[in-house]
Amino acid sequence: MNKISITTLGKLIEFQRGYDLPKSNFKKGNVPVISSNGILGFHDEYKVKGPGITIGRSGTVGLPHYINENFFPHNTALYIRDFKGNLPKYIYYLLKTLSLNDRGSGSGVPTMNRNHLHPLRVSAYLDFSYQQKIASVLSSLDSKIELNNRINAELEALAKTLYDYWFVQFDFPDANNKPYKSSGGKMVLNKELKREIPENWSNGDLKDIANITMGQSPPGASYNDDGDGITFFQGCTDFGNRFPSVRKFTNAPTRFAKEGDILLSVRAPVGTLNIAKENCCIGRGLAALYSKDNCISYLFGVMINLKQIFDRRNVDGTTFGSINKDDLYSLKVIRPDKATLIKYNEIINTVFQKQNKIELENQKLTELRDWLLPMLMNGQVTVN
Repeated sequence: MNKISITTLGKLIEFQRGYDLPKSNFKKGNVPVISSNGILGFHDEYKVKGPGITIGRSGTVGLPHYINENFFPHNTALYIRDFKGNLPKYIYYLLKTLSLNDRGSGSGVPTMNRNHLHPLRVSAYLDFSYQQKIASVLSSLDSKIELNNRINAELEALAKTLYDYWFVQFDFPDANNKPYKSSGGKMVLNKELKREIPENWSNGDLKDIANITMGQSPPGASYNDDGDGITFFQGCTDFGNRFPSVRKFTNAPTRFAKEGDILLSVRAPVGTLNIAKENCCIGRGLAALYSKDNCISYLFGVMINLKQIFDRRNVDGTTFGSINKDDLYSLKVIRPDKATLIKYNEIINTVFQKQNKIELENQKLTELRDWLLPMLMNGQVTVN
């Protein structure tokens, strides 16, 4: 019977604290170790058979994670030891509506234990078949979002592979549509770059191929979430995947990025990249770059390649606190011939357009899921 019941969380499920496992004790394996923030790493043994659910116990508290496979719950998490005949996926969606992250206790680092959770009064459907119907609706949306993310990741890998093939290995199509270097294309030593590059190509600085606008944050009082003014991105924490999602607005914009500009984080971490899908305001944590050659896809590839410099420095322990405009402009780059740039841009632009379309679709799917979730759980919307 499709009727909501008032019960306690402890009557629906039973939580249990996770297990101690220092990272130094991890052994090579494929079992995910789930901490309060999600996958901490992998181990060679599991403690709980999937599917299962964890929530953050300390640090990031109350955040639910659904795990399909067998897993090892870390001691920073609670896991559900007993679902008491309820559908795990339904319980996962129920937990997402309870705002458990607001219920942490303790001084300093927030903590949560099962004694906080089991007495909580909740409204829930107890009929298993109806739990399946609700979970099916929400899971179908989540599955489509996940699939779209995988497609975009594959497109991202394709774009990077093509850039490496053309501009690192120099096997771009020659006049006979054969790979240039592998087919005997002439290479010449470039003293500035200290390497061989194709004949008729040259070296330069980033200032030769890009214009850069450094961000400037507007007054804090101008920020809002109500759509008043223009989209504002303060730094890379505002980024989504390839195209950032709107998080806040400002009605007193300062520095602007145009639709299609590359957004680059210029404060720690330096080097995170994205693309503006609309005209927007950028804060001190970002810079906007656009191509002087009207080949934004090549410039994006260049910036991904330069990002490896920042990443290597971060790994060495000398993290970039920030980078200024002059430092960016002085970065060394290869300058291909115009015909190769145009051909590359034509190919990769279709990839960017596909990615943008997928990002927009995911934004709509996420909005629909987040609208449906509480309404399905409280009975405002029913599944026939």
